[in-house]
Amino acid sequence: MKIVFAGSPEYALPALKELNNKYGLAAVITQPDKPVGRKRVLTPTPVKLRAQELGLPVYDFTKIREHVQELKALNADIMITCAYGQLLTQEVLDCFPEGVWNLHASLLPKFRGASPIQSAILAGETHTGVTVMKTELFLDTGDILLVKRCEIGNMTCGELSEKLSQMSAEAAVEAVEYIKAGNPQLLLQDEAKATLCKKITKADAKIDFNNCPEDICRLISAMNPQPMAYCNFGGNVLNILRAVPCDGSGEIGAVICADKRGFIVACNGGAILVKEILPAGGKKMNAADFVNGRKIKAGDKLD
Repeated sequence: MKIVFAGSPEYALPALKELNNKYGLAAVITQPDKPVGRKRVLTPTPVKLRAQELGLPVYDFTKIREHVQELKALNADIMITCAYGQLLTQEVLDCFPEGVWNLHASLLPKFRGASPIQSAILAGETHTGVTVMKTELFLDTGDILLVKRCEIGNMTCGELSEKLSQMSAEAAVEAVEYIKAGNPQLLLQDEAKATLCKKITKADAKIDFNNCPEDICRLISAMNPQPMAYCNFGGNVLNILRAVPCDGSGEIGAVICADKRGFIVACNGGAILVKEILPAGGKKMNAADFVNGRKIKAGDKLD
């Protein structure tokens, strides 16, 4: 079976590696190079770099819909997509007689859209996973080929992404085997249970200490490592990377204790113990070190 892979970020690398090791990819499609950093250095996607290392043909179409003839010329049977980043037209889908199959990082039909991992954490889900679905024109609505589940626990978005990335690689290989066997059994998505999630921005990461401790800690986990949950302290942004609910009460947003554990901030109906932070212009550090450096103390206010 001749397979094309489409993906862009680091998340897609395990699937790229496993599919190529198992089957040998005919080509890789990714997003164009983009300017990165303050100096706006034109930088290829992680998938493009890895594909080039593997000696695979790489196409970084600005708009894939404008390159149907090139896709047809690949004479591939299927395309597997993983966090590719472009919507596909019917003409693109028709280039692959055995279908286009997407690796989506949620238990569909929940969390269709751009931020499924963060949204699952924010919603307080106990489990999430990877769904392999047949791509159609509407966003993440295709029939389901297979599902792999995992527990979320106390993982941050970064930690959960790494786990789901590896699961996506396993799911990709399983999916190809099902498709190769012929007439794979597909499950319709239940539209009544469908939810959508939008792209997360820095504005979504602002901490509101009027919320309950559990919601605040979920926000902190969901925004780690990007865009990072934050509040204001002493006129500067203070990014909070890890925190857990704890006992405590006081004025909303006030630091009610600062010691070797970190610092405790009063919230609506309880408090959070902050364990790891990133001060503006600084480096990641244990909150206890921030306390030891006398940068924060009981009585200080966060907002």
